[in-house]
This record gives sequence, structure tokens and C-alpha cells, in this order.
Amino acid sequence: MKRILIEYEKCDGCKNCSTACMQAHRESPGTIYDLDLADPANESRNFILKDAAGHYKPLFCRHCDEPECVKSCMSGALYKDPESGHVFYDETRCGSCFMCVMNCPFGVLKPDTLTQSKVIKCDFCVSAGGEPSCVKSCPKKAIRVEEV
Repeated sequence: MKRILIEYEKCDGCKNCSTACMQAHRESPGTIYDLDLADPANESRNFILKDAAGHYKPLFCRHCDEPECVKSCMSGALYKDPESGHVFYDETRCGSCFMCVMNCPFGVLKPDTLTQSKVIKCDFCVSAGGEPSCVKSCPKKAIRVEEV
């Protein structure tokens, strides 16, 4: 199974991974140069936090082996693909209870800003094929995909 791995000490907080994620999931066509970063419709599925010591901590969905988000999803909107091992979200089945958000041990899942009715979650850029956008965009190679 392929997973996104992070080397925190390499991250310089540039947020290229977040903007690449926003670009990959935007509904309207365009380039990274006309991406409206303030538009709530263009939400990133990952986050870069800065700790008290000033170090950057990228947060990504871990696509856990035993995902608490899937276990707590009463509607079946979150499910683990047995073949890839990735956790996916089916918006049409979501009941907007956000139990998955409350139970994610990494605090990565969140309600969407616009409607507060769906979950924003990493989908490993499966629709784009190949490597996730965040991994391709990291200039420091702090984020990588590995078979685990």
C-alpha cells in the first residue's frame, strides 16, 4: 500500500503542497497563477502548522490501517479501499454528522467552509493518476510516497 510520508525537518513552510492541492481539486479550469487562495471553494486537504519552537509540521491524511474516521462513520460515506488501502469519501452518502472529524486522531478531516455539509479530506489525487499533487510540488522533497 502506498502512503504519503513526511520528513518534518525538511519542511520550510512554503505551502506549495497546500496550493497544489487546492489547484488539483478546484472546480473551474485554470492554472495555479489564477487560483484564488481566499475562495472557500478552493480548500486544501492538507495543512502546514507551525509549532511553538518555530518548526513546520505538515498534516496529511494518513489513510490509517485502522481508520477511526471510517469506524465512526454511521452512513458509510467514508470507506477503506481494500486494494489500495486508501480511505475515500462518498459525499452523496454523508449525513453531515462529522463524527469522522471528531474521531480523526490527527485532526486532518474538516467540514467544508462554504456549506458545512461535507467533509474535506485527502483523496490521494486518484482522479489525476500518478503521484499526489502535494508530493510533486514539494521543492524540499519533505513529502514523498512510499510503499509500506
